[in-house]
Amino acid sequence: MKTLHFDCFAGISGDMALGAFVDLGVKPEELKAELDKLGVPGWELNFHRDQRCGITGTSAVVETGELNRGHHEHGRSWREIRELIERSGLGAGAKGRGLAIFSRIAAAESQVHGTALDEVAFHEVGALDSIVDVVGTAVCLEILKPDRISCGEIELGGGTVLCEHGELPVPAPATLILCRGLPVRTGGFNKEMTTPTGAAILAASVDEFTAAGSFRELRTGYGIGKRKLDKPNVLRLSLRQSPGLSAGALPGGESAVIEELTLLETNIDDMSGEELGFFMEALFASGALDVTFTPCVMKKSRPGTIVSVLAAPRELDALRRTVFRCSAAAGFREIPLRRFSLKREETEVRGDFGTARKKELFFEGRPLRFKFEYEDRARLARERGISLEEAERIIHQQSPINNGAVNNNGVTGNDAAGKVHD
Repeated sequence: MKTLHFDCFAGISGDMALGAFVDLGVKPEELKAELDKLGVPGWELNFHRDQRCGITGTSAVVETGELNRGHHEHGRSWREIRELIERSGLGAGAKGRGLAIFSRIAAAESQVHGTALDEVAFHEVGALDSIVDVVGTAVCLEILKPDRISCGEIELGGGTVLCEHGELPVPAPATLILCRGLPVRTGGFNKEMTTPTGAAILAASVDEFTAAGSFRELRTGYGIGKRKLDKPNVLRLSLRQSPGLSAGALPGGESAVIEELTLLETNIDDMSGEELGFFMEALFASGALDVTFTPCVMKKSRPGTIVSVLAAPRELDALRRTVFRCSAAAGFREIPLRRFSLKREETEVRGDFGTARKKELFFEGRPLRFKFEYEDRARLARERGISLEEAERIIHQQSPINNGAVNNNGVTGNDAAGKVHD
């Protein structure tokens, strides 16, 4: 299993992450070509070799021009940034990762300022250089496609930081919120070492926070920080081969994805159907990968419900809080498990119906089956006053179906009538 490990012994920022990715092997030309798909002029991304306390790595510098100076001063809203990413020509994976990172920052800023999520105005993080940092990181993760992302303890730094809100102690309020539930330390440096952008990258991307483990190092990259300090101001990224199950030895071969997840369960016998429905929504909003309800019989022959929540380790703290805050549960149990699944690619298809997302599964390196996103089919059906089946047929007829992939009925893409079920 290929693991990407963040070693944040000197913290993390967006530019340090980009430098480390390039030092690890991401081609600058490929990264820049993807970032051009944002469709925003007035920036340049340059990389150069540099050194901190004898450690050599790559420094990333985003330079912005006069066209974006106004936005740099006044910031962009979460709505503006979301629309910028959504309407860009980026691939679905990079869009999803970029939006996930920015949504973390938006939620933190919303809490700090007590404002509605869509009205949150980013200042430092809303500047074009930070947008390039975040989306660039999302692109790099899509290029590398690790099976798993891990991280050790995060150095936050110390002292004070001067930001749009004035001079504040480290960590800044948004950084502190973004690091909730994550392993952190302070005091190793007398400067801000982890920025809100860096914290959001970790919070949205890391599958497991751990410093221990057995692995074989494949490649190492260092991202150089801007400051020259008495200790190395660098971010280390490692690409590792972790022991355990080998994807190539499992059904699906290289198309297999193995994830270390946690199953959180609790039995409830005193909540109404409406309350359980609200509870499920809250669990998904807190980061659950899946939530299921199973009827059961509890003590004294009372009917009850087993609530099962599948989660990545990074989301557990938020989900634990949600269980106690939004349900009648007095406790829960946690079971570590390993999930094996096929690799999936999401692409967008376009026609006179607009845009529809296509999800395709791969088995043993070949396309297996696909389906079009329900929300996109339902939107078209509502717009034209037609059935869901007819909307699906229209999307399918106008979409290039590649490589003889089969749909959920087992029919090849070239012959399929477009009948795909969720």
